Amino acid sequence: MSGPALVWLVVGLVSGIAMVAVLIALIRHVLVLGRALARFQDEVTPIASSIANEGARSRSRSAGSLGRSLGRP
Repeated sequence: MSGPALVWLVVGLVSGIAMVAVLIALIRHVLVLGRALARFQDEVTPIASSIANEGARSRSRSAGSLGRSLGRP
């Protein structure tokens, strides 16, 4: 095997190993991000539903007071 061919082989192997390492790190980050998103959703969902319920209650109360001010029962 000639010198340049050996150099290209080594460069190719090192590059391949580096790409595999980057791919593994990327997959790990995706998994961490997925877990963080699930935890965020678990924490935010009750607050968001509470805000939605308050908004619905406020709209119904507003519609009721508007109807009374217009003389509707």
